[in-house]
Amino acid sequence: MLLDWMPFDWILVAILALFALGPLAVTLRRWPNFARVLVYGGAGIASALICLAALLLLLRQGNAVAMWLPIGLPATALDGAGMIGGAHLRLDALGAFFLAVTSLGGVAASIYGLGYGRHESAPLRVLPFYPVFLAGMSLVIVADDAFVFLFSWELMSLSSWAMVLAQHRDAANRHAAFVYLCMASFGTLLLLLAFGLMSGGSGGFDFAHLRENSGGMNSLVLALVLIGAGSKAGLVPLHVWLPLAHPAAPSHVSALMSGVMTKVAIYGFIRVVFDILGAPEWWWGLPLIILGGLSAAFGILSAMMERDLKRLLAYSTIENVGFIFVGLGLALTFTGNERASWAALAFAAALFHVFNHVLMKGLMFMVAGAVLAATGERDIDRLGGLIHRLPQTAALALVGALALSALPPLNGFVSEWLTFQAILVSPELDPWALRLSIPAVGAVLALAAALAAATFVRAFGLSFLGRPRSTAAADAREVDGFSRLAMGCLGLLCVFTGIFPGFVIDALAPILGDLFGATLPRQDLSAWFTLTPISAERSSYNGLMTLLFIALSGGLAALIIHRLGSHRVRRAPAWDCGFPEPSPLTQYSALSFAQPVRRVFGSIAFSARERVTMPAPGDLAPARLEVSMTDHVWQSIYGPVEAAVNRAADRINLLQFLSIRQYLALVFAALVILLTVLAIWG
Repeated sequence: MLLDWMPFDWILVAILALFALGPLAVTLRRWPNFARVLVYGGAGIASALICLAALLLLLRQGNAVAMWLPIGLPATALDGAGMIGGAHLRLDALGAFFLAVTSLGGVAASIYGLGYGRHESAPLRVLPFYPVFLAGMSLVIVADDAFVFLFSWELMSLSSWAMVLAQHRDAANRHAAFVYLCMASFGTLLLLLAFGLMSGGSGGFDFAHLRENSGGMNSLVLALVLIGAGSKAGLVPLHVWLPLAHPAAPSHVSALMSGVMTKVAIYGFIRVVFDILGAPEWWWGLPLIILGGLSAAFGILSAMMERDLKRLLAYSTIENVGFIFVGLGLALTFTGNERASWAALAFAAALFHVFNHVLMKGLMFMVAGAVLAATGERDIDRLGGLIHRLPQTAALALVGALALSALPPLNGFVSEWLTFQAILVSPELDPWALRLSIPAVGAVLALAAALAAATFVRAFGLSFLGRPRSTAAADAREVDGFSRLAMGCLGLLCVFTGIFPGFVIDALAPILGDLFGATLPRQDLSAWFTLTPISAERSSYNGLMTLLFIALSGGLAALIIHRLGSHRVRRAPAWDCGFPEPSPLTQYSALSFAQPVRRVFGSIAFSARERVTMPAPGDLAPARLEVSMTDHVWQSIYGPVEAAVNRAADRINLLQFLSIRQYLALVFAALVILLTVLAIWG
């Protein structure tokens, strides 16, 4: 009996401890170093406790654990069958997986914050909100009613917004926080409408009542939840806040927002659509598949054009969220076509990529933070040569770049490979719309995967290889031990999960069984860690053998070249096109590296235009290449909305400067209008 309640009980204790750390940081404002150690250390311990308890619940493969607390909405009994109101909390296999994954990201970010937090110019604008942010994300996952879910969702949004606004003197940060707050409020409004439709006037907002009342308006609920949760996850065209807000926040907060918070949004979508709404229609997955494909292509193309390292990573998040939503869309489609085993494969691919992205993107945002702390630069054209000055960070950056490029034997390859395995079975479906659209989206994902490799070759090469392009890069020094420890742990997990993916697949079995009644073949030691998503005859992947093959073939090639290569080496200056200029500026730039891709795809996606300004004859000034690109989504949708919101805010702002008589007149007018409406409708 003790094991039935103990893990969940400790999860709630850890969440309460996180809530308590926020006000405690304010009381310790006179001792910022002590407050930093206490908040980040306490948040790391609480997150580790949540992660271990969630893993215990997941690996035990037992029933869900639940709890009801008499807080929140007024509580009343419902025919002896339950309680309306109060706070309903519950943790099943799906919630345990997401809670373990998100809290793992919290552990890494907290360890990183112990060192990186020394560089924060305004720690008291971050420390009080950081543990509340972690607690809000955890509470979203354990919520079992609409009130607790939306309250936690807003807490997560507002605390992260406050940290985005930490450097409020920067106009770009203020703009990013404004856009983020507008998008977060819009998404919460749509989720509120979705829960209202699911309730159907029954008076019960706990998820058990919502499951019973789900019915005729499920398609509208799907659309509302897709937009509401998709805006938080960064799904195109709801992504505009993400490349603004993620770079504006401190790097460890960026790692949480990009790697963890977007996954909480995906959890919210899964909880409603796969759990509460019940059996889906076959076409429900089509919008997810199409939007996921567009997100993957647009995100990685935008990342390829970007020079700011943190904005590049933020755009890469959009690409990876696209892969996840394609997997979820395939799972819905296969379920609607009564292909439970295929649905389990697609859903497992999506969840595996959720886990992988927490590791990969958390690692790379921490790398970006380490580069920023060491050089003060985020522009990759002002970096270079860091592999000699930050060797450990460079090695971990290479691991993260290879993982995000989906190259074996790293973990990013496994989940994307599983997604393609699910796509390859789609031609056996009956509806022609699925036979045509799914392979087309598969081709888009293949293009996105190829562009991802080019993007991170560009990012790593320009940042860490070559010669330093600025004094800051030349004078860089390795970052602190806490930062390297956090990055090292995430890097090791990227490698381990890529080589031994069977452990993750087996851990997903309880979730797949609950939702689809089918699981993937068990990946045990007897199969030499071979991943067989459908059958060994159809396809399989062995991460350990792949690693050994790469190591042996690479070592053999190096040995042959060393043995057979000439021992007589001629040293001469490198060919410089007739211009012997030793400046590092003669190296390839981010603009030139991206030029071929920009010329092929940029004119369509961004209306990219190039203009060369030539000096007059005899003028020794250099020619200049100017590139202009247009974000059509922002200009056509969000730019006009932002302008309208600003105009309305300027008008409404006059209400702050009225006299007492004018305020009383407004209150009286509001009462008259309210009584008139009640009289008409009464």
